[in-house]
Amino acid sequence: MLLTTKFLRPTPDPRSVKRERLSTLLESGSPTRLNLVVSPAGFGKTTLLAQWCSQYPSASAWLSLDEHDNSPRRFWEYVIGAFEYAGMIGLEDCRKLLTKDSEDAVTAAITGLINALSTGDTEWNLVVDDFHFIHDSAILRQFAYFIDYLPPGITMTVASRTEPPLPLARWRVRRWIKDIHPGLMAFSETECLAFFRDTMGLDIAESDAEAIFRKTEGWVAAMQLAALSGGNSGSKPGTTSKINLDERYISDYVLTEVLDQQPEELRRFLLDTACCPRLCSSLCDAILEADGSQLRLEQLLAQNLFLIPLDTQNEWFRYHDLFREALLLRIRHREPERADALWHRTVNWLLTHGHLQEAIGQVVKHQAWSWLATILAEHGNNLIHGGYHLPVLEWLDTLPPELVGDRPQLQMLRIWGLFFANRVTALEPLLTSLEDLLDRRVADSHPDAEGALGLHSEISLIRSYLARTKDDDKSATDLTLQVLKDIDHTQIPLKSVTYYGVGLDKYGKGDLTGAEETLSSAVRYGQLEHKPSTVLTSGGLLAWIQYNRGDIDSALDTSTNVRKWVDDHYSDPSQPRLISCWQNSALTEIYRERNAPDLAATHLAPLLEHVEQGTEAGQHVIIQYVRGHLAFSERRYSEAISVLQDAAQVGRRRREAILFEPPASSALLARCFLAMDQVDEAQSCLDSEDRNRLKNPLHGEQILISESRVAVSRGEADRAIEILQSLRPLAQNNAHNRHLVEILLIYGEALHLKGQIEETQTALADAIFHARQAGFIRLMADESQIVKSLLANHPALTESSGDWEQSVLTMLQEEQEEVRYSSRPSARSPSQALAEPLSQREQEVLSLINDGHSNKEIASRMNVAPATVKAHIRNLYGKLGAGRRTEALARARQLGLFTS
Repeated sequence: MLLTTKFLRPTPDPRSVKRERLSTLLESGSPTRLNLVVSPAGFGKTTLLAQWCSQYPSASAWLSLDEHDNSPRRFWEYVIGAFEYAGMIGLEDCRKLLTKDSEDAVTAAITGLINALSTGDTEWNLVVDDFHFIHDSAILRQFAYFIDYLPPGITMTVASRTEPPLPLARWRVRRWIKDIHPGLMAFSETECLAFFRDTMGLDIAESDAEAIFRKTEGWVAAMQLAALSGGNSGSKPGTTSKINLDERYISDYVLTEVLDQQPEELRRFLLDTACCPRLCSSLCDAILEADGSQLRLEQLLAQNLFLIPLDTQNEWFRYHDLFREALLLRIRHREPERADALWHRTVNWLLTHGHLQEAIGQVVKHQAWSWLATILAEHGNNLIHGGYHLPVLEWLDTLPPELVGDRPQLQMLRIWGLFFANRVTALEPLLTSLEDLLDRRVADSHPDAEGALGLHSEISLIRSYLARTKDDDKSATDLTLQVLKDIDHTQIPLKSVTYYGVGLDKYGKGDLTGAEETLSSAVRYGQLEHKPSTVLTSGGLLAWIQYNRGDIDSALDTSTNVRKWVDDHYSDPSQPRLISCWQNSALTEIYRERNAPDLAATHLAPLLEHVEQGTEAGQHVIIQYVRGHLAFSERRYSEAISVLQDAAQVGRRRREAILFEPPASSALLARCFLAMDQVDEAQSCLDSEDRNRLKNPLHGEQILISESRVAVSRGEADRAIEILQSLRPLAQNNAHNRHLVEILLIYGEALHLKGQIEETQTALADAIFHARQAGFIRLMADESQIVKSLLANHPALTESSGDWEQSVLTMLQEEQEEVRYSSRPSARSPSQALAEPLSQREQEVLSLINDGHSNKEIASRMNVAPATVKAHIRNLYGKLGAGRRTEALARARQLGLFTS
């Protein structure tokens, strides 16, 4: 049961100051997705938003949060409830999904909400008040995903006492955010006078209000102090005489009227901790070399001495920037040596306690280059393997060249950074230069000669990956095995990355069992070595292999466990979520196969951004492959062909830059053409594949399986049977269970073509048996109409009451019903079957929707405004009698409005 009072918007107090200039800033408009109002308690956030909503022209919903809402399911129940309370319809399925006990169900509910917002015609605004109560990392990640995929015309307005740890920097670059920070919340001169007279009830003279405004620059905290001071002097005009305001800057005001009025111990605490960009009791105790800082911080907070909490547990704080700058100015001017010592203690504490980026930021700001070089040499490797390779490269570039040129560790760090940034073509000259430097150190008996020898293992590991791009498998394997042999004699944590390389080699040779074992070791060592990127990548490839072996449950468990470990140990909601191409691709395939396309699309979505922005060639091919596979399963053949052709072209053109052999896109591309009855095009795709370069047996099997499909389509049953009989023992012996099921299904169709009914039933029974063992579902429905018809009537399915069998039967029956409906003869043309025919523009929009384009993409392609596209879609839905995209497309297919 939801509390409906949390959906009630507060009624503005008529005495409150009208903030028209801020209300204007909050007005929605492309490309804004988030209004962010951040300020401490008492800055008037709720009042401002209530005033704004009362005059907001579009539909608005309100949600007030409290400390009980810091749970993903409860949070999203209230978000959906707020929209429903405000009048939005069609969210029943989203609410039902939230009754399921899984994180994926929550993700699916969020995706459903996004889809519902995108299909509606209403421009919604949702205000979420008191967002500072939300600190659960899962909610923050989900909320970031929600903002990332909000459709045009939908705005979120968030009010919080602290800036939420969301990817705000990325959103600001994209101009998605309108910020109202404490500086903007500061009162204007007019508002200042209204505040004293109307809100505070003080009969203050305009001249005094002007003086306070000039001095405080509308800073609410300082204004409150002035109001309290004036209130103690009576109620006559000119009651601020106790505040000796002149034309000095606000820092002078802080120092004289605040700092100097504090007891000596508190004043000393303020000055000594001003060097800290953020404060916590442990940090303050360390730099002060004393105990009791938590009590001091709570005292400052209670006295409203310009201390801003950064969480709701009162653990982390920061001083108001103006206040901190004033304190720093005082201590650096009067006690420069002490200020420098305190700063050094602060940076050392940040380094010791794992706040590496914040520490490095402080060192870079002070241009302490020698110290930065030392920090990067010691901590850079962990940062790179934690997904921060790009910042490390930037920091290396800021160092004077002489500091890097004489430090092998920093040169190796640059090589690893470039490697993880997929800039492998730049590595060869850097490796050669580093090897020369190391050889000189060993020859000259340099004090660090032992460390130089240890770096040779890292060089060998990098060279093994480069050998893979050149199809030099022997060198890659030899170098990797040599690293494994030497690794225990070095102090460098390389086991996880090395085992990943070995697993990649075994996967490339088709040794799936060996690859599984090795990649499990890579995950385990990655966790021990604290390398989240290696854990995600190794776990992702492991899940991909388990999926291909037909062990979908294990694949899903692997992905879930690896994701949980990374989120538990390395989650930072203020940074983009660390993802793995292998893992998200495996999850896309898993949920596609389980006939859950919405969940599959959820895991695919983060990968598409990498394709658009540019990514490593091998990853590009994999992403486009799984994207094409999902489109194929949803019968979006035009889109599937487009992305699979791109994958095949990139795979051929960029082969030398790919560290592994990606899936055979041409095999899946051939299936798309076969589904469209373009048999010659399908054969042409297979003929264009250089089969001699396919070293992974899985990929060779893909090509031959598609070859057998073409043979069946041409009525060449004997040719298909010959191919499949040679493939079957190989797939069976190598545990390529997904391919085995496909082989048996096509084999059954070829036998059916020859009229061998009994043998057909036996082959299909074997296929059903292996598919049930693996949990495959969608695989059955992706076959030809003949196979689906045979399966739908097969005793192994129809005479069983098992859940899996019933799921497959239901899916096959739905497919057959759709085919029967779409092929039903009619005397009328498709447009005549409608009460009102579609216009040419509406037909164009329908075609683009069928190709999978968003409203924004359709507007761009048609060169019209998004609002125009929404109008066309609204008319389409009305004519087709549909309420959402999927219904409209299904109805259009039934009417034969398009053929694909």
